[in-house]
Amino acid sequence: MIERIDTLCMKVKNVEKSGDWYENALGFSVVFKGEGYRVLRVGDGSNVPLTIEEGNITHNADQSYPIFYSKDIQGLYEKLKEHNVRVSELHDDGVNHFFDFFDLDDNKLQVCYFKE
Repeated sequence: MIERIDTLCMKVKNVEKSGDWYENALGFSVVFKGEGYRVLRVGDGSNVPLTIEEGNITHNADQSYPIFYSKDIQGLYEKLKEHNVRVSELHDDGVNHFFDFFDLDDNKLQVCYFKE
C-alpha cells in the first residue's frame, strides 16, 4: 500500500525563475530537473522534497500550503525580509512561533518553530 509521501507539488509560472528563487532565498537545492518542473531538496535531504511545476496558478483561501520547520525562525525571518520576500508578522501562540511568506507567484508557505 502507500509507504510515504514522495513529494509536495506547487505550481509556478516560470520554473527557471522560481527554481532560482527557492535556491537563493530559501537555500533549497535542485536534485532533479525535468521538462517544466524541478525537484528541490529541503534541509538535509531527509525531508519530503518540494516539486515546483510550471502551470496555471489559482489561489483561494482554503488552498493547502507547506509548513517548514526552522530552529532559527528569527534568523530566517530576518533573512527573508532582507531578500525582499513578503512575510507576515512573526506570531507566538505560547507554544509555536510561526509566520507566513510568499514566493514569486504569491504561493503561501509557512515556517514554524516549537521546542522538540
